[in-house]
Amino acid sequence: MSLQHIERQSSIEWRQAGACRGLDATIFYPDDDDDAEEAKSVCDLCGVRAACLEHALMNREKAGVWGGATERERRRIIRQRRRPA
Repeated sequence: MSLQHIERQSSIEWRQAGACRGLDATIFYPDDDDDAEEAKSVCDLCGVRAACLEHALMNREKAGVWGGATERERRRIIRQRRRPA
């Protein structure tokens, strides 16, 4: 079994455990950041929030709320991680 297969499998597993599973996906794709509160409230209760956010950061998800973060917030996290310590 390849590392890529294992990573893909674990990706599937966290998605199945997400608090968002079964909800209307449009909640997680608001028109602007000000409308993201409903999605963020779901993420606040989610046990796989960190895995979701890491997925979005690693895959450069361009739209939607992932792991409780909007696209703008994810871009900020990426910039902060690039800064030297």
